[in-house]
Amino acid sequence: MVVHSHLAEPKIHHSDFSTPMSDERSRAQFLWPALLLFASGFSALVFQVVWVRQLSLIVGIDVYAVTAGVCAFMAGLAIGGMAFGRSIDRSASPFRFYALLEAGVAICGVAVTIGLSHYAASFARLENVSAILACTTVFAFVGIPAILMGGTLPALIRSLAAANRDIGLKGGRLYAANTTGAIAGTLAAAFVLIPHLGISGSAYAAAGFSLLAALGALGLGLWRKLSVDVPRKTQPRPFSGDVRLALGLYSVAGGVALGYEVIWTQSIVQFMSTRTFAFAIVLATYLFGLALGSALAAKRIDRIRNVWSVFGLLIAGAGLVALLGVAFLGSWIIAAQSIAEYWALQLSGNQLAGMSARFAVASIAIVLPTTILLGAAFPAAMKLVIADGHVGRGVGMVSACNTFGGIIGTAVTGFILIPSYGFVGSFGILAVVAAAIGVIAVFRNVSMVRWHRGAAAAMCAAALMLAFLIPADRFASLLPGAQSGKLVFYEEGLGATVAVVEQGRDRKFRRLYIQGVSNTGDSLPSLRYMRLQALLPLITIQKQPQSAMVVGLGTGITAGALLAYTGLDQRVAAELLPAVERASTLFNGNYHVASDPRLDIRLRDGRRELLANADTYDLVTLEPPPPSAAGVANLYSTDFYRLAATRLRPGGMVAQWLPLPTQNDEDTRSLVRSFIDVFPHSTLWTTELHEMMLVGSLEPMKLDVARMTTRFEQPEVRLALREVGINSLPELMATWVTDRAGLETYAGNAPAVTDDWPRIEYASWVRPDTFTIVLPKLMNLATDPPLENADAAFNAAMETERDVLHTFYRAGLSAYQGDRKGWQRSASRVGALASDNAYYAWFFGGERR
Repeated sequence: MVVHSHLAEPKIHHSDFSTPMSDERSRAQFLWPALLLFASGFSALVFQVVWVRQLSLIVGIDVYAVTAGVCAFMAGLAIGGMAFGRSIDRSASPFRFYALLEAGVAICGVAVTIGLSHYAASFARLENVSAILACTTVFAFVGIPAILMGGTLPALIRSLAAANRDIGLKGGRLYAANTTGAIAGTLAAAFVLIPHLGISGSAYAAAGFSLLAALGALGLGLWRKLSVDVPRKTQPRPFSGDVRLALGLYSVAGGVALGYEVIWTQSIVQFMSTRTFAFAIVLATYLFGLALGSALAAKRIDRIRNVWSVFGLLIAGAGLVALLGVAFLGSWIIAAQSIAEYWALQLSGNQLAGMSARFAVASIAIVLPTTILLGAAFPAAMKLVIADGHVGRGVGMVSACNTFGGIIGTAVTGFILIPSYGFVGSFGILAVVAAAIGVIAVFRNVSMVRWHRGAAAAMCAAALMLAFLIPADRFASLLPGAQSGKLVFYEEGLGATVAVVEQGRDRKFRRLYIQGVSNTGDSLPSLRYMRLQALLPLITIQKQPQSAMVVGLGTGITAGALLAYTGLDQRVAAELLPAVERASTLFNGNYHVASDPRLDIRLRDGRRELLANADTYDLVTLEPPPPSAAGVANLYSTDFYRLAATRLRPGGMVAQWLPLPTQNDEDTRSLVRSFIDVFPHSTLWTTELHEMMLVGSLEPMKLDVARMTTRFEQPEVRLALREVGINSLPELMATWVTDRAGLETYAGNAPAVTDDWPRIEYASWVRPDTFTIVLPKLMNLATDPPLENADAAFNAAMETERDVLHTFYRAGLSAYQGDRKGWQRSASRVGALASDNAYYAWFFGGERR
């Protein structure tokens, strides 16, 4: 039974826009508003991506910051839908109303983008005065333009439909068009706009789409001469009980839908990647399902009598389908991904296309079926709520209630359900809530077909049963690392999954997985580069270091190395994820750093810690995730290095981990350029076959052998380095590669990574031969370190160790290139010259010492 609000019927003069779309003319009339809403959706999603990224630079990249930004945006949409709905119904020209809204979006959007780009320092100062006031200003930044965006959908649906009889068809199709634009905006931002235009350029592009939509609406209004006369004194009556129930149920459904998005974003990433492209494809798939479902349902909803039943069964079905997706998840999806990647590579020859095909398979299999059903519920909800003559008000309320529900669902799922019940438990709870919505809606329909009740009850029972039967470790068992190792730690928590997997047979070691992607471990090569990440700059720094900070706790090995250096009075580690701190207790070689009172572990985004805390350090050593991971480029940008430089004491150093296989040669050159553009005195050191380290200072760095010998000979320092194959100071100095001149040669004219242009995060996929190209280029830049107070014996010993190290690197390159003879020749020479070196022995089968 379709329920109408008991509202006064105003006199409305309809143009052809409000007649049923049964001929070519009405379809053409529908096309133009659909195109306008496509542009509106495109602009809105690009702005959202830009603002959330900017907010991560202001309040940090943790889950609270991202959630706050998304919720501010959604709240603005909801407020806009409610605030402008009634005004749109009283407007004689919905197109003109829409045009004003879009023009406002363009102007405010650009203004907010510019304002946020300069707001980080002011926010930190304001937060010290009042955290609530600081958060309120950020909320207003994003919320105000979003309010204008919230009125665009009601305005254009009102332009086509003034009555309930065809609201399902027209409203559903326009919603689908708007969502399709959002899909295009999501993909364009990740694959085109930000890579080629940067953050501010993308905002200008979004504003351009809004202005085009505004101009198009003005032109369309003049062309069609649409006029709607609504008496000014006509006031809609309060919503009936049925309408309020429909709005309440659709609000809860919005919470379920956004709750699923939160879980999907975290849970299926182990089948994908932490790259921005993966998250963009998940979001695009989510939106595509909503658009497709709405478009399909729009064709039939106006002819259906039992709208309550259809609405309830769609929501309940969405919850059950999501749970079934978890129940049947298995290795088959990995096989399907491999097939898709193979054919994408065959057809395009492009690595990014191949990986995107993998992402799409996972998203389509897990996300799409549920979102199709959720999208189909939108036309049904409009049919239940909207009354003749008050389309704008009705659409605004439907959108607003659904959005407010989404805000609550996002927060509850992310902050309560996942930490308390894990992914599987959260899926089960949301599915049961969706089933309950279905039962309430179906039983509300007094004239329904009998089987509707049975279907709703069956869905509810099935959801309850599956919620208890699906193993809680479903996602943990599917981790790539867990397939070939033993899972010793797994936590589904705030913002990310964290796992520790034990691998290896003869030589067991453990690896840290974050979001299903291996970050690092405690094998000897990893132990080597992480200890050098702390101890090498502490030994080489010109003045006696007293304080040091590590950005990124990870396995705790780098932070633990600070404990081996006895001269430090202050040791700080900034770590984003609490689960990582707990997992660090399971790794060898970190000196039990998590429980050592000498280390101050601050659970905060590293950039946020430097921005909000005025502490200064002699050493800031940076070991974040790989630079291509989503949201991490802001720890590799010139803007971040300038911030870090302000926290250095006189003569202080910044040490930046530089992985070689995780990005292409041109991207590595951009990373180097970003660093040397800030630090006039920069050097490059090799810490492991696959890793290097940039060390920079605002003052000249002198390598005094006498001073360095005293520091190296500290018993704990000497032992820590000997365990990773550094037996003497000459051997440590042999890891020197080049100075600023060499780095300038390598970087060339490569563009720097900046906050406004985070190019490394949006770079093309890593080519298979990247490592074998980058390592030789950098090693060919090798020069002699500018040592002071070094005698002939020291120089000779250093040259010998350098020869061994470079020979070992040639062996590694031969192995990558499939040159077995070259590998055997170089490996034999290394074995003969350095048989007692633990690092080389680890690779060539010797005993670990």
